[in-house]
Amino acid sequence: MAKGEPKNEVRIDKWLWAVRLFKTRSIAIDACKKGRITIKGVAIKPSRMIKIGDVIEVRRAPITYSFEVLALTENRMGAKLVPEFMRDVTPPSQLEILEMSKISGFVDRARGTGRPTKKDRREMEQFTEDYSFFDDWELDDED
Repeated sequence: MAKGEPKNEVRIDKWLWAVRLFKTRSIAIDACKKGRITIKGVAIKPSRMIKIGDVIEVRRAPITYSFEVLALTENRMGAKLVPEFMRDVTPPSQLEILEMSKISGFVDRARGTGRPTKKDRREMEQFTEDYSFFDDWELDDED
């Protein structure tokens, strides 16, 4: 195969790194080994060859992103060129989960993140004060 000739297949770890889904190729390899990268629901090895048209699923808590391969490359590129090589086909239901996790971010603190900061405390107090008018309501139990 000549140097300038387009490729038919590329290793998935190289492609994931090249299209900037992972900062290093080592991180992309680890994600494959841990089963976070799938094609058609099947976990794949870092050496798996991909081709144009494959839909790659990348699990990053709390959702699973889906990307369609539009072109192949082994060389890392600038962020502006990425849309020529992949298209985000993540289902809207997954994006809703991401949005809900952003909204509930301070309420559902991750274990081990330590105590809330002063800003977190103020946000929690503001949130609970906004709904304090419900405390004044009395329910009629006289049915």
